[in-house]
Amino acid sequence: QVQLVESGGGLVQAGGSLRLSCDASGRTFSSYAMGWFRQAPGKEREFAAAITRSGGATYYADSVRGRFTISRDNAKNTVYLQMNSLKPEDTAVYYCAASYLGLLESDSRKYEYWGQGTQVTVSS
Repeated sequence: QVQLVESGGGLVQAGGSLRLSCDASGRTFSSYAMGWFRQAPGKEREFAAAITRSGGATYYADSVRGRFTISRDNAKNTVYLQMNSLKPEDTAVYYCAASYLGLLESDSRKYEYWGQGTQVTVSS
C-alpha cells in the first residue's frame, strides 16, 4: 500500500509558476514510477507527466512539454511537478499516482495508487 498526498496548488496569474509536491508513505517509494494527471471541470482526467523509478527518464503530454518539469527525490519520498508559463487552460485538480510497472505510462489504468488531488487555478 502506498499513500500519496499532494500539496502546492493554489491561484496564480497566467504566466506564473507553481510547484506541486506529492509525498509518499508506505511501501518503498523508489519501487514505483510516478505520474501527474489533471482533471478540469467537466472533462476527463488526462495525463500530464511521468517519471521512472530512478528519475532517469521522463515523459510529458504535448500540452505541457517545455513548460512543466517532473522530478523526484527518493530520499525524501517525494515527486514534484514544476509548472511554468501557466495558462488558464491548465486550471484543474492535479493528482499524483504511483505505478509498480515502473514504466513511463500515460494510461491512468496502469497506476495503482492515487492521491486526493490539489487544485490549481490560473487566472487570465
